[in-house]
Amino acid sequence: MPPSIKFQKEFIIQAALNIARRKGIDAVTAREVAQEMKSSPRPIFSYYESMEQLRRDVFEAAKKCYRAYIEEGLAGPIPFLGVGQRYIEFAKKEPELYKLLFLTKPDGAVGGAMEALEYTQDLVRPSLMSIYNIDAHAADCYFRDLWLMSFSFATLIVTDDCPYSDEEMSAVFSEVSLSICKAYKEIPGLVEGNYDKDAIFRELVKK
Repeated sequence: MPPSIKFQKEFIIQAALNIARRKGIDAVTAREVAQEMKSSPRPIFSYYESMEQLRRDVFEAAKKCYRAYIEEGLAGPIPFLGVGQRYIEFAKKEPELYKLLFLTKPDGAVGGAMEALEYTQDLVRPSLMSIYNIDAHAADCYFRDLWLMSFSFATLIVTDDCPYSDEEMSAVFSEVSLSICKAYKEIPGLVEGNYDKDAIFRELVKK
């Protein structure tokens, strides 16, 4: 007999996603999902041979949630800035999903922090090239550096260890953004890696 319409696969994934949001991916067990659906565990195993398979689908569902945040940021007047703001907002509002996507993932799940970097980088590249008047390679390097800082702030947020206010984080972003942009434009060969680091530092420390 086929599974009940009530317990279609999407319904099961949503129930498991709800649990992951509240309690983390480790709480996605057959018992917890069954309770969330107000049923027995039987419908789950009509679709899945193991709970690890369901957790991988939860991981994919979490990626869709993340992408919705990023797409909303892209729709703003300054897409790159909007993406950064929504990235931090995702960490604040969905800490367990952030941990799942960027700090842990189920066995066999495809993706993670570096996949998210590349996905987001592709989306914001045109905006960076236009706003900062840089080429695609410089835009990718610029985004990489800002992403690593964003990742650090977001990790502090989801581990409940962030001492910085929104204003303080924004100030740091501005300082680093300005520094990178200025360096890329004023230090020949920096983006390509063809520069004399020691000579440049010697000149800087004299000032």
